[in-house]
Amino acid sequence: MRTSRRWAPGLLCILAGGCGQQAAGDPFAANGAAPETIACAVAGQTEFSDACAIDRTPGADGPTLTIRHPDGGFRRLLVTRDGRGVIAADGAEAARVSIAGDSRIEVTVGGDRYRLPATVKGADASPK
Repeated sequence: MRTSRRWAPGLLCILAGGCGQQAAGDPFAANGAAPETIACAVAGQTEFSDACAIDRTPGADGPTLTIRHPDGGFRRLLVTRDGRGVIAADGAEAARVSIAGDSRIEVTVGGDRYRLPATVKGADASPK
């Protein structure tokens, strides 16, 4: 039997606090706090580590997440409003999203992988 899951529109708040406005100035953190990090495996790495910094920018189409790699590279992801999670905000490579537990998604873009906190709701919670 195939079980399907649907991501609720609540996935818009992908990262804790991701729906609030940020203070002007440092795009990574308000009030001089250290940048938030997420687990990532980039540039061919096989193991995840909490090495990627992330910042959120509000936008008309939804929040944009900028994930900065330790080597200076970055990816931009747009949080969707249709339950898909995130899509690539720019570039030629599409983002693939999979559920990685009750409160996490794994996003793959090219050879880079990221684990993001998310609200994932089962099929029984989807609107009818």
